[in-house]
Amino acid sequence: MSKEIRADYTKQYLLPVSIEEWIPENHPARFIREFIELMDLEDLGFKSREAARGRSNFSIDLLLKVWLYGYMENIHSSRKLERACMNQIPLVWLTGNNAPDHNTLWRFYKDNRKAVNRLFRQSVKIATNAGLVEMVLHAVDGTIIKAHGSTQEVLNSEEIDRIINKIDASVNKMYAEVSDNEEKESGSYRLPEDLTGREKLRERLVKAKEKMEEVNRKQIHPLEDEARMMRCSGKIDLAYNAQAVVDELEGIIVAESVTNEENDTHQLTSMMDEVKENTHRNAEETLADGGYFSSEELYKAEENNYPVIINLREDYDDEFHWSRFKYEESDDCLICPLGKKLEFSYIETWDKVPARVYKCKEHRGCPRRLECSKHKKGRRVKLSKYHESMLRQKEKQNDVNKRLLLKRRKVIVEPAFGIIKQCMGFRRFTAFGLKNAEAQWSWICTVFNLKKLYKHWLTGTLITKHA
Repeated sequence: MSKEIRADYTKQYLLPVSIEEWIPENHPARFIREFIELMDLEDLGFKSREAARGRSNFSIDLLLKVWLYGYMENIHSSRKLERACMNQIPLVWLTGNNAPDHNTLWRFYKDNRKAVNRLFRQSVKIATNAGLVEMVLHAVDGTIIKAHGSTQEVLNSEEIDRIINKIDASVNKMYAEVSDNEEKESGSYRLPEDLTGREKLRERLVKAKEKMEEVNRKQIHPLEDEARMMRCSGKIDLAYNAQAVVDELEGIIVAESVTNEENDTHQLTSMMDEVKENTHRNAEETLADGGYFSSEELYKAEENNYPVIINLREDYDDEFHWSRFKYEESDDCLICPLGKKLEFSYIETWDKVPARVYKCKEHRGCPRRLECSKHKKGRRVKLSKYHESMLRQKEKQNDVNKRLLLKRRKVIVEPAFGIIKQCMGFRRFTAFGLKNAEAQWSWICTVFNLKKLYKHWLTGTLITKHA
């Protein structure tokens, strides 16, 4: 019978074990250390705290390494990260056996929300320098991620008023009891300690109601007033809209942001602005689904020389679609597919810009009137300054190769969201407010890129010089 291997708690080493031997050479913790040690963290805006007394501060590079490795291991909580720094050998190695507590970790996280986006840009820069970002084909998309606040705590105006009235009645009763005790010179003259808490709650509710009226909302979360009710995983939840642009070559995220807008209609050019800021250029083509279709966004993309292909939400193949009405500049009129004239009638605001409206005056005798329009006054077509941009997008997609490119959108960008939600376990923000959501999405996208870069680091060809 073979001898069993058992723990020998009396074993002693002649020489102490080196920290460098605690993890293998190809461990991702080593990659995190190398990545951070390339950075000028102060130049990126990371802040360190100065302690006038007591224990010395943890360095910003140590805390940053801890957070990045924690996110790589799907640890998004400062308390869980504190425990991991004492229990997980890679984190013990990263910290040099100097485990920070959760308060220190959280303060660092909170103080450096803006700097994380600059760190994300460094991950993009390293990937670009290593030839992992091709800038040929990009895809942009958004995903709905739950806010930290619970949907069950969302209140409407009547519920807020009812809670405020209860607080007022409770506070007035307390004041009356204290006043009565003082007059009788008995009992306690001091106000209850929880009175301050109630007054703060009342103040928060009043501000929430003012915010509700300001943004014209029927419901609001007192601590999460920037979040919106959005469809998430088949049901309506309090959430934010997380955006990303992904490069086709290796699936690197080259731009990211978070918005509280319920849809993607106004996100296209702002995301392409982010790409240009991060990489100093734009891809040869950027793909987007129908949720990004907006005449204004197409117009702005052309103004900025951003080449885009967007799924058209309208049926441009319809014989009587507005795009088939030809404009005659000499007569300032439109000619319909049947050759009839639509004359200029008036100007109205459409899509937030003035639009010229053209009306058909021959509709009564037209044999195909109902196919064109069922309006009793006949067909009307509106032309704004965005008109030509939409026509050029339609013409662009007449090219079969462009339509084939558009089919690539799903396989470029959607796997990133699947990995983030399923593999990285990130389905909900862990702090209140839009600013915290923006910072946390930057963390997630940075770590997503680092996971991609790590695979190439293993070959020894990545990160050979300062970013």
